Amino acid sequence: MHHPFHRRAAAATTAGLVALALLTGCSTASPSSSTGTSSGSAPTTTSGATTASAVLPVASDPIVDTSTTPGLAVTQVLLEDNTDASGAAISDCLQVTISNTSSQEATGLEMFYTMTDATTGASESYYQALDGLSIPAGGSATVWFDGGSGTGHYAENAYSIYRSSTNEIDFTVEVAASGLQIATGTGIKSPGGAEQAD
Repeated sequence: MHHPFHRRAAAATTAGLVALALLTGCSTASPSSSTGTSSGSAPTTTSGATTASAVLPVASDPIVDTSTTPGLAVTQVLLEDNTDASGAAISDCLQVTISNTSSQEATGLEMFYTMTDATTGASESYYQALDGLSIPAGGSATVWFDGGSGTGHYAENAYSIYRSSTNEIDFTVEVAASGLQIATGTGIKSPGGAEQAD
């Protein structure tokens, strides 16, 4: 005859092993084969940028860039109707295309962006060093804040205003690179929930 205590202890041990397996086996990243896109010359990488960790809002803009040398530009900010590097439709995310019209390679790239709920006025700001990414002179690159892996894919907060609010969300984006003047851009997520890939 089995004692009830032994059954409870065995059940607790089994539950603990299952919980451990779930914790060690889960990941917030959704693998992607997409890489940074280019126009003219391909962006280069110093290392494979794999950023699956969660990100939290920041209280202020940490970017310090006093350069007045032009050449860096934010040419597109998408929050819906997104595409991957091949042009295929993908699920909604913050997608930013950056061009470098200067005569120097854009390195040390970093981005600061703010999202604001147009109805409530609530806002959140985020900072991301664009590790592993550089843009050659005359080239461009696209980055995705989708929690995916690989060059050009960076972490996002799955609980941000962008993901949780059904109101219009307005984005301002600031991109900096070593020795180049800061570039800015804007984008809008229309009212309604997140759309899936078409």
